[in-house]
Amino acid sequence: MSAPTPLVLLESVAMVFGQGETAVRALSDVTLAVGPGEVVGLRGPSGSGKSTLLNIIACIQEPSAGRLSLDGQTVWEGRYRVADLRRLRRERIGFIFQFHNLLPFLNARDNVALAMTLAGMGLEAARGRAMALLGELQVDRRALAMPARLSGGEAQRVAIARALANDPHIILADEPTAALDSERARVVMDLLRRVARERSSAVLVVTHDEKIFDRFDRMVSLRDGRIEADQRAGA
Repeated sequence: MSAPTPLVLLESVAMVFGQGETAVRALSDVTLAVGPGEVVGLRGPSGSGKSTLLNIIACIQEPSAGRLSLDGQTVWEGRYRVADLRRLRRERIGFIFQFHNLLPFLNARDNVALAMTLAGMGLEAARGRAMALLGELQVDRRALAMPARLSGGEAQRVAIARALANDPHIILADEPTAALDSERARVVMDLLRRVARERSSAVLVVTHDEKIFDRFDRMVSLRDGRIEADQRAGA
């Protein structure tokens, strides 16, 4: 039985900022595959290229070389091969930023619902699903609170619900549990694991948070823009 097609595939990806003597090589020859149902942690010291790698997968930053494929489709090879990147991000990728980036003029529920209405869902249905997601993340009691009235941890959980709203095949998270205590960090990671298993999604998480390391199927270590190690859980 052949292995499933990776949902995220980077082949010899490089990223260079600047030119000539001032050029900074953020990534060098990175090859990485994440399959359906996998939850992969990405760790490394500051400046190792973790966030740059996540931004390339999210089509926020354009790489300098290599190939990027998402959901079996070549997205970048020398140039972007997809006409509508905004649609690609909206329909296939859920991104959890290190800072929540909630819209300050919408309450928690409607911050989550907005992602679904932009994809064509009716407002009432979107609000209902938003409440269900907020409930799974134990923050539904704050559904009508404005972002300015949320704690850092509450706001981050709302942002996670927003990222999951459209059932993305690919979920990218940059330090999603940094603002959470141990119990809520485990709730978040258990939800991401369940989403990966039930919806055959690929989850890639940048983290320094050792209390969630046991929630990953694999841990990939970066150093100086290169993959230093790629270990399965328990290895």
